[in-house]
Amino acid sequence: MRPFTHVNARSVEEACKLLAEYDGRAVLNAGGTDLLGTLKGDYLIEYPEALINIKTIAGLDRIAESKGTLRIGALAKLSTLVSSALLNERYAALAEAARTVATPQIRNVATLGGNLCQDVRCWYYRYPRHIGGPILCARKGKGPCLAVKGDNRYHALMGAKKCFAVCPSDTAVALAALDGQITIAGPEGERKIPVTDFYHPLGNSLKRGEIVTGVEVPSVERESRETFHKFTLRKPVDFAIVSVATVITIKGGLCTDARIALGAVAAGPVRAKKAEELLVGRPIDETSAADASEAALAGAKPLSMNAYKIEIAKTLVKRAILQSRQP
Repeated sequence: MRPFTHVNARSVEEACKLLAEYDGRAVLNAGGTDLLGTLKGDYLIEYPEALINIKTIAGLDRIAESKGTLRIGALAKLSTLVSSALLNERYAALAEAARTVATPQIRNVATLGGNLCQDVRCWYYRYPRHIGGPILCARKGKGPCLAVKGDNRYHALMGAKKCFAVCPSDTAVALAALDGQITIAGPEGERKIPVTDFYHPLGNSLKRGEIVTGVEVPSVERESRETFHKFTLRKPVDFAIVSVATVITIKGGLCTDARIALGAVAAGPVRAKKAEELLVGRPIDETSAADASEAALAGAKPLSMNAYKIEIAKTLVKRAILQSRQP
């Protein structure tokens, strides 16, 4: 690791001010589970001059529900989400998504904000400097996406432009199915953005001097049933090959509302709108689940080595939908 300045921010305003002062030469540090690997690998074109520690900001770790809205601070640890009685009872998809992240040791340190903002895992993008890198690519501002003609086993199936790396966040997928919004503070004040709009092929929607302060989720109907499924090679520790989150409401034997989000298939979580529309007004059974799973992946455009992800995604979608029949 190279030398850097370490600063403790005592408020959101101070963190934003410091980011603005360093003008792109500083990074935020919360749990550090992704950042420290980035610094050790030294794969970025420009090494940060400063680390701004935001663990010292009080109140950003709260979880509370009021007036029909769940609010979770960006510094809430993933282990806290896993053990939260409120989340397990009312927002089970988010609790389960947090539970699937890495290992207990990492979940005890990693934060919700960090999980949402973590960098992509593309091996071309993360090629370490000490082995001959860093490798230039579209995400680093110069060159093509090397995965297109290279090893693209784990890359994007949908909506990829310039960069085919996928969003590695599990909590983002659950929040997308829950219609969650990310709250952001910056020099121009606070703003909110849907989780599905937060990501783009070359990064996220944070502007210079901005910081994620938390998420907001509208209350879920009591009749809704939530699921989160994740396929990995090594179940306890790996990032998703494909993940699926669903929130399905059944009344009178028919589906009255359906929300399906796909993970690890694009630059951010993808809502399967056609599949959702197809389920509404129908009973949840083998036929409707199969139809929805086909519709969810209808727009997939695989690369040379990742078409297998389509069948995995279809299977997870069908499994999640059918699971919603259980009380």
